[in-house]
Amino acid sequence: QVQLVESGGGSVQAGGSLRLSCVTTGYTGRRYLMGWFRQALGKAREGVTAIDSDGNTAYADSVKSRFTTSQDNAKNTVYLQMNSLKPEDTAMYYCALADVPNWAPLRVSRLSPAQYNYWGQGTQVTVSS
Repeated sequence: QVQLVESGGGSVQAGGSLRLSCVTTGYTGRRYLMGWFRQALGKAREGVTAIDSDGNTAYADSVKSRFTTSQDNAKNTVYLQMNSLKPEDTAMYYCALADVPNWAPLRVSRLSPAQYNYWGQGTQVTVSS
């Protein structure tokens, strides 16, 4: 059973930083996407960033140069380093895993929730002005 658990959310002032972590257990595949998504109150879930099993990354325009995703395969953990946070970054943040068959392209840049099979429970990030 695949499980994803996020941590690291909290409340910060604008300009501050947070680092989110997502630990994956039960996954044995070799080709995957690990994505971070967020959903603000009353808005649709949107893709923030993703990293694939080859180490390629993609970012939404709204977070480029401020957010960085990375992975530690030994710890089955993906990180989201968020710097220069803005009030509009306030949302519930979710990590997600897409298991990609050998015959399919990884397509890390799509950042679409529909690509992803497994989701964490989310961690709240609140940025005050």
